[in-house]
Amino acid sequence: MIPALFVGFAALLVGCSLMVILHRNPVTSALFLVLAFCSLAGIYLLLHAEFVAMVQIIVYAGAIMVLFLFVVMYLNLKRDVEQGVHLALRRGVGWLLGGVLLAESVWLFTRKWAAGPASDEVLMSAPIGNTQAIGQALYTRYLFPFEITSMVLLVAMVGAVVIAKGRVPHLAHPAPPPATPPAAAPEPQEPA
Repeated sequence: MIPALFVGFAALLVGCSLMVILHRNPVTSALFLVLAFCSLAGIYLLLHAEFVAMVQIIVYAGAIMVLFLFVVMYLNLKRDVEQGVHLALRRGVGWLLGGVLLAESVWLFTRKWAAGPASDEVLMSAPIGNTQAIGQALYTRYLFPFEITSMVLLVAMVGAVVIAKGRVPHLAHPAPPPATPPAAAPEPQEPA
């Protein structure tokens, strides 16, 4: 089962990566990039690297792609005119995916839910997960390098703000336009 999932995620990753490069519409390319990031996160999950998979989804598919889409929208690129088969296909796929999401939601909410935290027996017998092991190592053994890294990033951020603030007065007070010679007075016309 695992090799089939790996082959599926790998094929999806390669296909989406090709569509990012080959597609002409930048918004569609960015959405294919999100799908490529998600398939890469699936491969990480198959390798039992849950923390890296979630970071892949949160940081890359979330924050970086939102930044890309804002830049694309800021550039105000022309939108393709959709009509005919393309419009019907997109609407059909949208309604189909919406129906699947609704069916999953109904299925999940009809199940019995146990409110509250898990019992102490379950928590004690559960093995340490990948994310917990990374957190314990990061905040115990590597606490000092972690804090130094955060201080370096803070100094870099303050430095970027200071540099940008130093340049603002130049932009706020542009140089005066070059002086133009005064226009010659019109010559008086003689009365006829």
